[in-house]
Amino acid sequence: MNQIINMIMRTVMRKLLNKGIDAGFNKAASMRGGGKQQQPQGEIDDYGNPVQSGPTQQEVRAARRAKRQGGGQSGQQQTKQAMKMARRATKF
Repeated sequence: MNQIINMIMRTVMRKLLNKGIDAGFNKAASMRGGGKQQQPQGEIDDYGNPVQSGPTQQEVRAARRAKRQGGGQSGQQQTKQAMKMARRATKF
């Protein structure tokens, strides 16, 4: 009889402890400053299609393409400067 009572008590205590631990982790995760925040939902037109409020996909692609092309030139300049420094250092 004593073993059955001990088994039930252990089971109840284990469940309570696990719930407390889970609640603590959830609270800590919700208090964290950064992390995933829900994106605001966009508007929906009369037909149930989402309406984009931000830049279109083509505009995003064009911006990325311009960034890549512009970044290549500055990278080339950095490479040239590094080569000049290497030549000067190995001169004598």
